[in-house]
Amino acid sequence: MQYNQLTMNNGFRFAGLRFTRLLLSYLGTVLIIAVVTILLKVVESTLEIQIIALIYLLPILICTVFWGLTSGILAGLLAFLTFNYFFIQPYYTLMVHQTQDLITLIIFLIVAVVLSQFVGQAREAVRLAKKREWNAIRMYELISALAGLTDFQSIMQVLAENLIETFHFNQVEVRVTERVKNELLIFRTPMEEEPSVTYDLVVPMYTARNTEGDLRLWFDQNELSLEETRLLSAFSNQGALAIERIYLYQSENIAKLLEESDRIKTSLLNSVSHELRSPLAAIKASASSLRSGTVDWDSDARIELLATVEEETDHLNLLVGNLLDMSRIEAGALYPKTQWNSIVEIIKSVATKMRNLLLQHQVEYDFSDNLPLLPTDFVMMGQVFTNLFSNSIKYAPPGTSIRVSASQQGDNVLIKVINKSPRVPEEHLDHIFDKFFRVTEADKVTGTGLGLSICKGIIEAHNGKIWAENLSDGFVFMISLPVTLDGSLPNIPKDVLDG
Repeated sequence: MQYNQLTMNNGFRFAGLRFTRLLLSYLGTVLIIAVVTILLKVVESTLEIQIIALIYLLPILICTVFWGLTSGILAGLLAFLTFNYFFIQPYYTLMVHQTQDLITLIIFLIVAVVLSQFVGQAREAVRLAKKREWNAIRMYELISALAGLTDFQSIMQVLAENLIETFHFNQVEVRVTERVKNELLIFRTPMEEEPSVTYDLVVPMYTARNTEGDLRLWFDQNELSLEETRLLSAFSNQGALAIERIYLYQSENIAKLLEESDRIKTSLLNSVSHELRSPLAAIKASASSLRSGTVDWDSDARIELLATVEEETDHLNLLVGNLLDMSRIEAGALYPKTQWNSIVEIIKSVATKMRNLLLQHQVEYDFSDNLPLLPTDFVMMGQVFTNLFSNSIKYAPPGTSIRVSASQQGDNVLIKVINKSPRVPEEHLDHIFDKFFRVTEADKVTGTGLGLSICKGIIEAHNGKIWAENLSDGFVFMISLPVTLDGSLPNIPKDVLDG
């Protein structure tokens, strides 16, 4: 309401200024015609009547060019009257006795009016073209500056600076109501204290959906024309659209996150449901058989059932551990407790714990002499090799070997876990460490698709790198770990284990 009222006030002021300019242009037109008439009267005896008529066209052109079409028409009428009054016989009267003189006057009037019309229209067309070009350039600059901005403060700052540069306001204040946090954001330029006088104009920033805020302006209202008022309204609308774009962008991100979360939950349920059901069914069957009393406590069957319970319990423990580790990685709460450990000891301790699962595979070691201690979290790094051994067991054919090597490469130790599993398509090598990503025989081999993703998270938390490559006769996981902690080596002697 306030913006509309002030816009009407600006219209009234602009109308007053226009009336003043018209009055001055009319006075100037009368003055120019009078001066030309006096000069022509002085030299009348040396000029023919046709030359005087042509000379009168000059002030008509001047008035049209400087003051517009209305002044040009007025100049044409005044020139017609003064030409008739002072230079057509009988002098000092508007009477015309000769037909030739009457024809000359009529032609002169037609030429004067038509000439002023053409010149005035051309002048107005040039003015409008320049004004529209200027408005288009300013709008383009504003839209280009707002494009790509994704935070409220940047949009408010760019909008305020463009308003100052375009309209030369004394001060601009942009107010935006942040709907999500329900707080008022304010940006003022020039950055001064709160103005002592109230603002001169408030322009709402609104779109078809919402009102995003408003612009508070301090300026001399006599300098704001109707065209500038319309451009100002377009500026405010562009600012509102830029702010609305942030809300739409945030909504789109939230929708994507929800969609991804739903996809992950679905994949997790599909994977974990089967993985949990299988070991639970085995444990249940073994426990039921032992409890039924049909199995002799001293028989080999009892030992096999207990071994089954132990193995499936370890399987469940590994599965739950993977889920917990992945939740910690996703939450950014994975903080290794690094100490100086022997990578050889970590690898061999994992192989010892998994000896029952590795019965069908022969583990071979190839460790360089004098391997340095590495700053690692013993438990987390053990989880990495547990998952890598588990992956090798699943995909490598029974009876094949799993070869583990480690050697120092400059400031890093390179560890390789090589197995005889099938090749992975090259386009999938970079994705096998993604959550739930399974390629090779995924429909035949059980698993959640979390193991390698957890390995990547733990290795990267140690400032290391893990990747995979195809070999001519197998597959290899490679791990690179730094040998220093914060640029320092351990102060204790290196302890090399030979197994």
